[in-house]
Amino acid sequence: MPNRLAHETSPYLLQHADNPVDWWPWSSEAFEEARKRNVPVLLSVGYSSCHWCHVMAHESFEDQETAEYLNAHYVSVKVDREERPDVDAVYMEAVQAATGQGGWPMTVFLTPDAEPFYFGTYFPPAPRQGMPSFRQVLQGVHQAWDERRDEVAEVAGKIVRDLAGREISYGDARTPGEEELAQALLGLTREYDPQRGGFGGAPKFPPSMVLEFLLRHHARTGAEGALQMALDTCERMARGGMYDQLGGGFARYSVDRDWVVPHFEKMLYDNALLCRVYAHLWRATGSELARRVALETADFMVRELRTNEGGFASALDADSDDGTGKHVEGAYYVWTPEQLREVLGEQDAELAAQHFGVTEEGTFEEGASVLQLPVRDALLDAEKVASIQERLLAARAERPAPGRDDKVVAAWNGLAIAALAETGAYFDRPDLVEAAVAAADLLVRLHLDEQARLTRTSKDGHAGANAGVLEDYADVAEGFLALASVTGEGVWLEFAGFLLDHVLARFTDPESGSLYDTAADAERLIRRPQDPTDNAAPSGWTAAANALLSYAAHTGSEPHRTAAERALGVVKALGPRVPRFIGWGLAAAEAVLDGPREVAVVGPALDDEATRTLHRTALLGTAPGAVVAVGAPGSEEFPLLADRPLVGGEPAAYVCRNFTCDAPTTEPDRLRTVLSG
Repeated sequence: MPNRLAHETSPYLLQHADNPVDWWPWSSEAFEEARKRNVPVLLSVGYSSCHWCHVMAHESFEDQETAEYLNAHYVSVKVDREERPDVDAVYMEAVQAATGQGGWPMTVFLTPDAEPFYFGTYFPPAPRQGMPSFRQVLQGVHQAWDERRDEVAEVAGKIVRDLAGREISYGDARTPGEEELAQALLGLTREYDPQRGGFGGAPKFPPSMVLEFLLRHHARTGAEGALQMALDTCERMARGGMYDQLGGGFARYSVDRDWVVPHFEKMLYDNALLCRVYAHLWRATGSELARRVALETADFMVRELRTNEGGFASALDADSDDGTGKHVEGAYYVWTPEQLREVLGEQDAELAAQHFGVTEEGTFEEGASVLQLPVRDALLDAEKVASIQERLLAARAERPAPGRDDKVVAAWNGLAIAALAETGAYFDRPDLVEAAVAAADLLVRLHLDEQARLTRTSKDGHAGANAGVLEDYADVAEGFLALASVTGEGVWLEFAGFLLDHVLARFTDPESGSLYDTAADAERLIRRPQDPTDNAAPSGWTAAANALLSYAAHTGSEPHRTAAERALGVVKALGPRVPRFIGWGLAAAEAVLDGPREVAVVGPALDDEATRTLHRTALLGTAPGAVVAVGAPGSEEFPLLADRPLVGGEPAAYVCRNFTCDAPTTEPDRLRTVLSG
């Protein structure tokens, strides 16, 4: 019989709906039940495309005996971390503080007051490598709860007090200046891997936010080292196994330092952020590789992640059926020489093996290889490569596909909207801009209520029950602002304003200007989460600073500008010390130092050739954080268009920054020079 998760919208929770464990979703009723029964709560947090979450579910939560023990002695609560990042953040902080590490699945034991007292991640079904079995842990915690309750309460109280004492030391309310940004660059240079690109050792994650900072820093200062790190890292990632050489799009991270073997899940946020990075890299350098990767990644998102309602699904799983009924990580993506021969014939298989780095011994598991582009000089002509790719892609489409997590997360869709809008504009692909508009329409229609409050997720056209967190408001505003600049439709600027007003009113500490991840009126957890550092995606804090700054540049709003600058005080403190983990904040600080520039393009209509050329030139400017408004003279769509006439009857561009304006120009070349950072 299905448990209480059968009515949830999260694909991850639905995967557990038929477990013999009597799961509850996160709710006050679950804790009430624990209080009534006088038992602890087992909190299990994971997400749909997490490999070890599936393993633990199969080994323990589908096991009848384990389930019976859990049902007798605990109230079991299942949380999708992508639906409830606030719950995840609070307890992950506790896990990391207590054990020095964290990860998913996350397993936490709580009192009925939601206070944590024992932690772990994955527990095996039998003891192994010094780890106790899950059953041993359950029995040990049950015994402690029954026999040493005072001790449990003391531990829980101490953990909650420690967490409360971890408030962020804010630094000051001024933005970072030249000195801090130069120190951040120096810090990145020290951690850079000059042989392989990227930062630090294995595992290697795509440093999307840091790459945006490096590109902006180069645009503003001309620092060649910054551009070189970005160029080399992007090339190594795109040539490695983390990039899908057949279908486009990036896997989550590389398990090794050389970008050879990926962790195969494909996340919307990674692909949105990287699509934008490669588009911006092309804008800065004209790199053909960057152009190809930006477009292939955009096409991957539209082809494989777009939902029937026009939004974008969260992820594709790492695992899939290997053809024998067994679920194996990477099965969909890897190739043996024998499989190449089956599809391509002897001669072409040999060429493909050379081109994609497929070896007899394999670069992955059991003789299979992850496709890469290891050789810089193409061994084959473009037509031959295209033919081989096409045939391999068609053959791969016959394999059992990885599962898809169909929930639409507001924040990640905001990132995808920004990436698709800009990529479509740069490469004259109106279909990509249309896909961005359709996703934005879905967010407005389904995720926004009459007060412009955001719901975090939806699935199959139904809004979820969870309130948006700071990153949702910030990233959706970012997407809408990019869409406003690309389409010339002021309504997107207006919607961004509604969302950012919530950031000012409900997420900002009026005293310090620091930001919280949850709204002042959100569900109270044991601590109000607050984290300015980037993880796999920009932190809500720095994403909000970026969006507030752009909105202020568009509208001249002093409160939004001040809020952005106060929020960036934390970047002044952290940027020089941990630049790898605050890249988005450093990128925002670059925009502050550059102005950012405000560009108004006036012309009779967007289908007018001269207007279109000026508009495109403005969008292709590399000046950090520049905002662009386009419209007819006298249009009220954008504040930047006010009192901006044509020049001698010709379409013209006006560029201002720091309350000073250049003379308007009708010449695209002149505009290009002014906006080249």
